[in-house]
Amino acid sequence: MRLRLFRQPSLCAAFAAFVATVLSAPAAAEVAARPHLVATDAISAGDTAWMLSSTALVLLMTIPGLALFYAGMVRKKNVLATALQSFFVCALVTVLWVLVGYSLAFTPGSPYLGGLDRFALQGLLYLKDAGQLTVSHVATTIPESVFVMFQMSFAIITPALITGAFAERMRFGAMVLFMALWSLLVYAPVAHWVWEPIGWLAGLGALDFAGGTVVHINAGAAGLACAYMLGRRTHYGSEPFIPFNLGFTMLGASLLWVGWFGFNAGSAVAADGRAGMAMLVTQTATAMASLTWVTAEWLIRGRVSLLGALSGAVAGLVAITPASGFVNVGGALAIGVAAGVACYWGATGLKRLLGADDSLDVFGIHGIGGLVGALLTGVFADKNIGGAEGHVLTQAIGAFATLIYSGVVSLLILVVLKYTVGLRVSAEEELTGLDLSLHGETIP
Repeated sequence: MRLRLFRQPSLCAAFAAFVATVLSAPAAAEVAARPHLVATDAISAGDTAWMLSSTALVLLMTIPGLALFYAGMVRKKNVLATALQSFFVCALVTVLWVLVGYSLAFTPGSPYLGGLDRFALQGLLYLKDAGQLTVSHVATTIPESVFVMFQMSFAIITPALITGAFAERMRFGAMVLFMALWSLLVYAPVAHWVWEPIGWLAGLGALDFAGGTVVHINAGAAGLACAYMLGRRTHYGSEPFIPFNLGFTMLGASLLWVGWFGFNAGSAVAADGRAGMAMLVTQTATAMASLTWVTAEWLIRGRVSLLGALSGAVAGLVAITPASGFVNVGGALAIGVAAGVACYWGATGLKRLLGADDSLDVFGIHGIGGLVGALLTGVFADKNIGGAEGHVLTQAIGAFATLIYSGVVSLLILVVLKYTVGLRVSAEEELTGLDLSLHGETIP
């Protein structure tokens, strides 16, 4: 059995690539490309315009998109606190990204973490009179400043997604510290593994076009860790928790859907045919997943709900994300069906099985949807579209390495915070609601 196992080409190739990456790390770091100066006429105006637009679309996903999506699903007494978390994370991660996050993620360093060449964005230049500016070695046709902003928008939404797992019960100060530490200790390293050319998962050939692993599996694992560490909300399971306003949630989901075109098509980092294909398959998979979710809901529960339709759409958006620059429309339809089924189960049966109060189904939708998308990218990747062949084993290594790393490090951060500043609000504050007890505000 062992001999037959190691005769499998994909397994041998993946193992050999991993060993080679580890052993050659110092040499690779020495010769790797880095951000550098170019003449301004080397910049593509079309690519730059598209990437500026894409960046705005992705920022729209967090504020107001995710803020409305989450705020509509919690109880009235926690709406403002929930929206504030998304808004505050946007501000917090912006500053951290500019100071150190970008450098840790997108400078060569080692296969596991970048260096500090761009600490506080030192060396990022625009020299008008000299006709020069810096570009990233990862995106050579747009100014580095635009690439920093585009990747910042990803770094913002990823921790913001996690807030849905601990909604209605985490102390604000603990949330701030967790997000700061998680962004630097988890998000930046994982982004480096996958998207920096010398990252160890990039070296294996793991495919993640727009963040199925870096964003969704990463956030899903952290969300599950938070749900376990904070425990269940008071009266969870014994009384109904009525969403405040599903109209807010629909507005938020709609903004997410439209903003996701910047997320996925923008990840082509060019205004080209691949960006167009990424947009097309994103729309297709999202629609298919929404239809699949509501069909499952209809068959199992005998009715279709707005929340189900919205959840299915988000599941499709999540699952197509890693595959969006690699698959054709047929692959997108298959991924949409798989995401609708798997994430419906993730938010219902799996959630009951795990026993965690993941308030807004961060793991059930983002974690499970990210895993489905990552693995199926290995199945449906079309070399004619993305220039790369998919391998399920390689995709599984990347997905589960991220799941384990994010889950373990998140737990360690939470344990430290629990025994220093404390994680959870008091029972009285929780029953009063976080809007009033933590922030002195309320919805009339």
